[in-house]
Amino acid sequence: MVNTKIAAYYPLFLMIVGTMLNFLTFITLCRPSFRDTKKQPIIHYMRAIAIFDILMLYGWNLDHYLSGVYGSTLEQYSIPSCKFFLFFGYFTVQTTAWLRVFVCLDRYLSLSRLHKTWFSHSKHAIIIIICIISFLALFNLHLMIFGCFYQSDGTININSPLYTIFPMWDYVDLAVYNFIPFVLMMTFNSGAIYHLIHFRRTTTIQNSGIRHRSISITLFTTTFLFLIMTLPANIGFGFFQGILSSTILDLGDDILFTYHITSFPLYMITFKEFRQAFIAMITCAKNTARVAPTNFVPTHGLPGPAMTKLRVALQFIRHINTQ
Repeated sequence: MVNTKIAAYYPLFLMIVGTMLNFLTFITLCRPSFRDTKKQPIIHYMRAIAIFDILMLYGWNLDHYLSGVYGSTLEQYSIPSCKFFLFFGYFTVQTTAWLRVFVCLDRYLSLSRLHKTWFSHSKHAIIIIICIISFLALFNLHLMIFGCFYQSDGTININSPLYTIFPMWDYVDLAVYNFIPFVLMMTFNSGAIYHLIHFRRTTTIQNSGIRHRSISITLFTTTFLFLIMTLPANIGFGFFQGILSSTILDLGDDILFTYHITSFPLYMITFKEFRQAFIAMITCAKNTARVAPTNFVPTHGLPGPAMTKLRVALQFIRHINTQ
């Protein structure tokens, strides 16, 4: 009985705690330390992830709470609510995954290119975010248009009267939300790790290496957790829905949604600049230090005079930033 109540109210706990933590993440990323998005366009992606990590808690996760406590879901309430929340559930989880893919791409390009690429400009990052949201909204729009209808007994069927949506769309979601994003994230992160190791050996600018390492460790940790916490639920619903009990399937979903409230503690533990900005915010301290640009120049092999000029220039820049 106690276990049943815990399982029923855990989604509510995720909604309350997840909303608070992701909101804190968002407002921290809007602090002065992170406002110079021309130097750090990755901040746009991180803010968007915080917003969508909140939104997705009010889709399938909310349904789990309503089902466990009240015995009904929003998809069973009416045809309009069924259509919207059917679409909303797939759209939000897929969007958070692909935003994370482009975070990893941005990190890889910042480490592998000496000069900014098209992806590394602030306004282009915003365009990419809008394109991701628009494409995935259109990709899942058929669920809202054709899904859900009344059966002869008066109950609502989430399939379509024109074609069979499920379980086909669960297989598609497994690829779009899990497999493809994870492969891309691992590919970009592997490249980023290679360049981090390379720059550590070839650069004498230690501060740049530390800043790169701080945010990169955050992204590597996030990618690893993405695999182990989101994959089991999608495999269960995609291939074993008729075999596994609803309790096991709901447990997998609880783990999946727990992943999407972990950004704040992960940033606090592994991302030093985020931790400093948050502490400054809650203590009302003035933290005007900016997150340094992610592009830096390896100094290995430069002639002596060039090395000296570069070091003088860097010291001058650091002096200006501390004013």
